[in-house]
Amino acid sequence: MSDNDPTVTCERCGREWDLSYELDELMAGNRAAEQFALDHERHTGHYPDGVSTWRATCRRCPDGVERLSETAARRWARTHARHTRHDVTLHHAGSEETTLIEG
Repeated sequence: MSDNDPTVTCERCGREWDLSYELDELMAGNRAAEQFALDHERHTGHYPDGVSTWRATCRRCPDGVERLSETAARRWARTHARHTRHDVTLHHAGSEETTLIEG
């Protein structure tokens, strides 16, 4: 552990973690915070503080995804719309604005 390692907090858990494990063991490099956020959500059901996701939601069926990157969410939306011909909405958790991906 180094004093220079980035840290992540989670108010819901009441904890703070340094990212030395992600940097040293997982060798996640500049994606260490993203890797921690994904692992945290997988194990707790919520993201740590300061993490906002992109959501793609099908307007016709119950399918949808939540991703950290816009590119990943947009790719899922385009692929789903293309294969099912369903319209999909894409929006960021921190914004009211939505984008429609037509099927």
